[in-house]
Amino acid sequence: MKSEDFYPASNVTNSNLMDCHATNPGPVDDSVLYDQDKHVSAAVWEGQERGALRCHEHTSRLDRWLLTEKQIELVKRAGFGSLRLIPAISLDNPLISALVERWRRETNTFHMTVGEMTISLEDVAYMLGLPIDGHPVTGVTYTACDSICVKYLGRSPDSGYTSGGMVKLSWLKETFSECPENASVDDVEFHTRAYLLYLVGSTIFSTTTGNKVPVMYLPLFGNFDEAGKYAWGAAALSFLYRALGNASLRSQSTISGCLTLLQCWSYYHLNIGRPKLHHDPIHECFPFVLRWKGKHNGPTSNRDVAFYRKALDSLKPCDVDWCPYSNISHTIIPENILNHLILGRSKTMLICFDKAERHLPDRCLRQFGMHQTIPEEVSRWERKTRGVDGGVDLSGKMESEVNEWANRRFHIVEAEEDLDEDEYTNWYSRITRQMVGRPVSISSEFQRMNAALREIAHIADTLSTHGMDDQQIQSATRIRFLAHECLRDHVGSPTLLTANSETDVGGRIRGKEMVRRRGLTKRRRKDDPDGYYASSINNQPRLYSSAVNIDQGQLYHVHDFVPQTLCIPASAGDGLSSMTYGVHGTSDYGATAEVDESVYQHTAEDGPLSHGSQESPFPHAAAGVVQQSPLENSEDVTRQTDYSVTA
Repeated sequence: MKSEDFYPASNVTNSNLMDCHATNPGPVDDSVLYDQDKHVSAAVWEGQERGALRCHEHTSRLDRWLLTEKQIELVKRAGFGSLRLIPAISLDNPLISALVERWRRETNTFHMTVGEMTISLEDVAYMLGLPIDGHPVTGVTYTACDSICVKYLGRSPDSGYTSGGMVKLSWLKETFSECPENASVDDVEFHTRAYLLYLVGSTIFSTTTGNKVPVMYLPLFGNFDEAGKYAWGAAALSFLYRALGNASLRSQSTISGCLTLLQCWSYYHLNIGRPKLHHDPIHECFPFVLRWKGKHNGPTSNRDVAFYRKALDSLKPCDVDWCPYSNISHTIIPENILNHLILGRSKTMLICFDKAERHLPDRCLRQFGMHQTIPEEVSRWERKTRGVDGGVDLSGKMESEVNEWANRRFHIVEAEEDLDEDEYTNWYSRITRQMVGRPVSISSEFQRMNAALREIAHIADTLSTHGMDDQQIQSATRIRFLAHECLRDHVGSPTLLTANSETDVGGRIRGKEMVRRRGLTKRRRKDDPDGYYASSINNQPRLYSSAVNIDQGQLYHVHDFVPQTLCIPASAGDGLSSMTYGVHGTSDYGATAEVDESVYQHTAEDGPLSHGSQESPFPHAAAGVVQQSPLENSEDVTRQTDYSVTA
């Protein structure tokens, strides 16, 4: 089912709404996304790019395991007959990273422009063929590997292959990847358990440690028939939810879990980065990730995180397929999977040892062919960890979560007929984060703000004090001072450096400006024309010689010392003085203010706040009162907005 079945065209082409989110990306109401300040989207909006995430998945060497017929039978009995067919798909790190920017750990959903979406238990069943019903995957934790490996694998690894309660995948492959033809029953089972541990550690339970897997899963493979009674699909989804939530924090740079599932979910549901297939999709096979096996056509190079981010920020209803499996024949789906698909609509807790995550299909009803209602408030839950102690049975520590999973069939969300989604759409627009990337670059926003500050400074400079009382004059003087102070502070501001190589660019600026400072200790001579800043508001690159033009790849730096004098009318009275300050480059992009309070320069009582030509006690600058004339053209504006003191 396509998005246009849910959305009238008039509701999804609201340019005014997009304009609003361009300046306030949301959420307007933070009752749902209460952790926005910790989210990566907040960092991106501030210009802090982290680049593509490092993706940890290890499917490339799964085909190097040579399984005998006996082993394959045991793998099927354990519930992994379909997962062992998982292909080694080339991960699109930028696509995955852009999807993570849309993931919210408060709701365990992607917050797209068209509404919330998620990877559901139904997706796991279709794409991986893992059982989504059964016992929760939990048990005893371990801090050492020797005894547990001897019991279930027949041998223990050397100390160099272990780390706490984890064993290296390389040891499993080197030791157990080939089972002898004449192996005993025990040896066949040892080799098969080693394969299963390698399989889950490479795919659904891959960790950011790189090439290790916890041995706590081994006891669950002790009896292969009992292993097949666990809800491995629910555990895989819980693990992925936790990994997505961690990766969505602004401080993170890696992601683990079943990233093949994440990427293929995107291929099925979103027409973004979807490769063209070499084969005819009519000939489907199970599990559905096999559809994307092998190399694909279509451009993938030069697609970075910013490319996919922009595509998701401008996602249209026609780019979304809410129900991608509706036209696929169910005759190819195993009966044990087909009979439990209804759990895809179960509002329950997913469990994988200490990783308990909420499954909230009521927030994504359109993925089940239903109209979307405003979902119930999500109760905040404690994300528990297994700690560092060994021998702890987490089924007791996670008792409430296990009980919620036990009642999963009593919480199947149902459809509401003849529903108008306008109420949901209005609600969602207030609680979501519509935009991740900035529609206008930070450099452009800076230039626009700088122009506004110059206009304010110009108005303050040309404001006549005629008829003002002392308090009004002080206020006008304060406005002028603040405008000039802000303009001064913007010179070389580090927030302007938003190019990809911010560190390198910043280093070059610091190096150049440290050299220049040697020549900035002396003030400009009276007849030196280079000491003036004369540029119009419309000519932003010349506004300051420190202005940044990111789009053209050009960077301008401070090279002049510009003395400034605030001229305070004598009637302002009591301690108000002219303050002279200079702007020049510093090693930390800052600007230095010099205030000379030893000399006071008062002006005529009714004159405007402006630069003039009266005698000044300053040897380097003259300041006084001049009568302002109407501005005739843009050149007059240029001259009047030049706030440097006439020297």
